Amino acid sequence: MIMNGARAVLESLKREGVEVVFGYPGGAVLTLYDELYKMKFPHIETKHEQGAVHAADGFARATGKVGVVFATSGPGGTNLVTGIATANMDSIPLVCFTGQVGNPYIGKDSFQEADISGIVTPITKYNYLVKNVDDLPSVIKEAFFIARTGRPGPVLIDIAKDVFAAELDYEYPEDVRRRGYTGDFTGDESQIDDVVAALNDSERPLFFLGGGVTLADVSDDVRAIIRRVGAPVVTTLMGLGCADPDDDALFGMAGMHGSYAANMSIMDCDLLIGLGIRFDDRVTGVVEEFAPKAKIAQFDIDAAEINKNVRVDYPVLGDLRWSIPILKKKLDGSKADYRAGCAEWRRKMTAMNEEKPFSYKKDTGVIMPQNVIEEVDRLSGDDTIIVTDVGQHQMWAAQFYRARRPREFITSGGLGTMGYGLPAAIGAKLGKKEKKVVLITSEGSIMMNCQELSTLADYDIDVKVVVLHNHMLGMVAQWQRLFYNRHYSESEMNGHTDLVKLADAMGVAGCHITEKRDLVPMLSDALARGGAMLVDIEVPPEEEVLPMVPGGKRLDEMVLGVSE
Repeated sequence: MIMNGARAVLESLKREGVEVVFGYPGGAVLTLYDELYKMKFPHIETKHEQGAVHAADGFARATGKVGVVFATSGPGGTNLVTGIATANMDSIPLVCFTGQVGNPYIGKDSFQEADISGIVTPITKYNYLVKNVDDLPSVIKEAFFIARTGRPGPVLIDIAKDVFAAELDYEYPEDVRRRGYTGDFTGDESQIDDVVAALNDSERPLFFLGGGVTLADVSDDVRAIIRRVGAPVVTTLMGLGCADPDDDALFGMAGMHGSYAANMSIMDCDLLIGLGIRFDDRVTGVVEEFAPKAKIAQFDIDAAEINKNVRVDYPVLGDLRWSIPILKKKLDGSKADYRAGCAEWRRKMTAMNEEKPFSYKKDTGVIMPQNVIEEVDRLSGDDTIIVTDVGQHQMWAAQFYRARRPREFITSGGLGTMGYGLPAAIGAKLGKKEKKVVLITSEGSIMMNCQELSTLADYDIDVKVVVLHNHMLGMVAQWQRLFYNRHYSESEMNGHTDLVKLADAMGVAGCHITEKRDLVPMLSDALARGGAMLVDIEVPPEEEVLPMVPGGKRLDEMVLGVSE
């Protein structure tokens, strides 16, 4: 079938089952957008390219599908960089299409030219510069295959402007054959046998769940394994929702702002089984003193992650979709009474969790941010996706919201990208229209991509935006209080922006909550009503996220207690 390159791009997206594209037009992609107009291809125009890539990321996290972005050349492409890096750090599958100047102008510092494929090389799984229209079908097929298989990640396709207008005899490949990359990540089953043998000898086993469990969609099998063994369970920030929140052996998030029981269980276990976790610095504390009494098993798809941060005794290299069902089958077939064997260990850690749970002052006359999260949890119920920005509110959400299922707690983990939340919530809602989507953010984060409030209004996207407003860059200020003699250098936010008026100007309803007595009725009404809404809630400026493991300390050297 004869068609131009622009139509070939869109036909290829249809073949890949793409439901919606997020993007922003510009000179180098006008031919692509003209075909998009003719084909009536579903597209959301955000107000900034960073908004587009974060929205595609949120769509991908909520659905497990590949998110797709369009941007023009030069600044259009460079505006994607933060979002691509965000997706890369958290292993989120994206395919980003950028326009490039025409073939005769490449490399001549032409208007709106940037070597975007070179710029993003360190932060993409792979990238292409397409200069020949005949290459488009195979490149797009490969890009989606690479983005979604193995350890997922972002792929960028940069396309010269004249390629969009050039014609080809279009035929979409049926499969991908790329030397050195098959997409098959089956491992060595004997490595799983070693873990089972170690579990048979263990008295204090601990499961540590990471974002890989979500990415592989194996949480049902993981929950079954946890029930079979009966061992304590902790998660990373990215692993929230993978375990059953009603399991009394789940001690929540571990690490810098993890629970007391979670961190102490890591320090005292004799076998730590990490599933889909890369042991980053936020969960280990001092690496040399991480899990000092334990043998460590690491199930991971990426060989580069094995022994990268923490030395492991039992590596299990392979796709969790391969390894976890095998582990479950072997444990189900074992005659060992794992639950009885670690019952005393579980009771000890449960008692510790009950003695020192996440806590905060409740007898104050002001609205406490932790209480806001608890009320969001209570009022939202099942079938709710929580999205967060980055900062104190993110950690309070991780501590006090009970994530019920995977893909229902969406946040920027590895890169910690402020401004991520609002566009990501847009993508999550468009990917899961049947679910309620609530964004937990702050006045610092929301302002970084506040223009996307108008995207909510323009497309009538029902996202509830809950702002914990403490007039501080909260996490920055917390560190300044603790380690910089309360020198609030550029962290106080006492400006004159009225977020409710800002939202109203962009077509989104809003309300202020300043009194404790108004929190429940006003928040309940806001979450129950139809349509987008911003709820701006005044909280104390110097409330801290606790526990906290200071830099350079072990996990058992937490700063505890309720802030004074």
